Amino acid sequence: MNLVDKTISIILAGGVGSRLSPLTVNRAKPAVPFGGIYRIIDFTLSNCIHSGLRQILVLTQYKSHSLQKHLRDGWSIFNPEIGEYITAVPAQMRMGEGWYAGTADAIQQNSYILERSKAKYVLVLAGDHIYRMDYARMVEEHAHRKWDVTVGCFPVPIGEALGFGVLEIDEDHLIQGFIEKSQNPPHIPGNPKEALASMGIYVFNLSFLLNILAQDYQEKDSQHDFGKNILPKMVGNYSMGAYRFGGKEGRVTIDGYWRDVGTLDAYFQANMDLLKPLPPLNLYQKDWPIRTYHGQYPSARLVPSSSGEEGLVSNSLLAGGDVIIGAKINRCIFSPNVRVEAGAVVEDGILFEGVCVGEGAKLRRCIIDKGVFIPPKESIGYDLAKDRSRFTLSEEGVIVVPKNYQFY
Repeated sequence: MNLVDKTISIILAGGVGSRLSPLTVNRAKPAVPFGGIYRIIDFTLSNCIHSGLRQILVLTQYKSHSLQKHLRDGWSIFNPEIGEYITAVPAQMRMGEGWYAGTADAIQQNSYILERSKAKYVLVLAGDHIYRMDYARMVEEHAHRKWDVTVGCFPVPIGEALGFGVLEIDEDHLIQGFIEKSQNPPHIPGNPKEALASMGIYVFNLSFLLNILAQDYQEKDSQHDFGKNILPKMVGNYSMGAYRFGGKEGRVTIDGYWRDVGTLDAYFQANMDLLKPLPPLNLYQKDWPIRTYHGQYPSARLVPSSSGEEGLVSNSLLAGGDVIIGAKINRCIFSPNVRVEAGAVVEDGILFEGVCVGEGAKLRRCIIDKGVFIPPKESIGYDLAKDRSRFTLSEEGVIVVPKNYQFY
């Protein structure tokens, strides 16, 4: 039996995602659209199925309806009769009256399900990162090295490591320290310019994990979080190994791209990365396609205006049902059923499903959530003071128009 057949995967998908507001006002962060046709969680789920993992729990909590609907419509692909499943698991209050209080607590509250699974290994994943990775290689490394926990890690410039949990390792990839969001993060041995950031990916032996979680559950001052509590307390007491992402990644073509899209600017930039001449994450590679739910839409269409003016679409991603009528579109990512009327100009924009841009409107460096009608001649992205009075602006000046916003 392959090691992945002995592994149960847990995707943590219940976080509030407040730094992505207003995109997360009505949906969980893993359910936020990405790249036009995907949801963020599609990348983690696709990694699972390509890695041969067929027992997957998705722990949901915060405004989970959109996420659970997406799982139902796009990911009901396994046969439970032969032990395969992707199952959404909301907080069930098995161990008290509280909701999931932290990443470790979310798993502890579902220890009953894990015990019944008869798995040997547990793969813990975050549902809100953009990357492609063969998890089977990480599980194999964990089993081969006989570590108590294996932590997936990613090299980042030392100046960008402040927002991550950072690993201090020796030359044999044994973890000597785990420091959460330190002002003075340790660097990679022999490389003072980079640090190893935790990706929020962990492999445990199931029995060991349940014991560690039970101990943490008894500590009243714990936040019951892997990065803040569990892993730092394990250092020096247990065998902890670092699995470096971007090395020998098994069957997936190596691109080394991993992004935490937890802020509006990170989310916007990760989308724009898809439009680079050589995208750092190439969605067109056939050896590791990203699966998602595809609705029944007609093909995208570029139509001349009634006056005969031809539209122009340059370096953009369009989706089914999009209609561009004599408008100019440059460096944009559109979800399905977007309509842009004659004379409109949209540059550096991310438009969600059902957005309609009126005739002659001008949009620049903005994210428009679902169901918004931009009135004719409206201007967004050209007067930041005016935009700030109406909408959310990111630190780098990206304007976000919330879902179903009404212009008056």
